[in-house]
Amino acid sequence: MARPVTITLSHDLGKEEARRRVAENFDKIKSALSGGITFRFTEEWSGDRLSFTAKGLGQNIKGDIDIFEAHVRIVVVLPALLAGIAESISGSVEKQGQILLEKK
Repeated sequence: MARPVTITLSHDLGKEEARRRVAENFDKIKSALSGGITFRFTEEWSGDRLSFTAKGLGQNIKGDIDIFEAHVRIVVVLPALLAGIAESISGSVEKQGQILLEKK
C-alpha cells in the first residue's frame, strides 16, 4: 500500500534563495527519495511548487515541494515497495534538505 510522507524543513534564507537551492540541488533529494533504486524522474515548476514523479521497477513516486518564506514542505507518496522503509527515506530526505538549506 502506498504511503504519504510529509517533511517540513525550516530555513531563514527567504523564499527566493530557498527556491534556487532546491532547484539547483534536486538531484541530491532525488537520490534520497529513491532509496537506492534507479528511478526516472520528471519535474515541473509552477510558481513556488516543484511537482515531480519518478518511475522505476514498476513503481511510481509522486510528490510536491512547496517553497515558503521560512520553510520548505515536501510531500511524497511512496509506493508499496518503498513504504516499508519510509522512515529511512524520510530521514535521508530530511538530512539532504537541511544540508542544502543551511545558511552559509
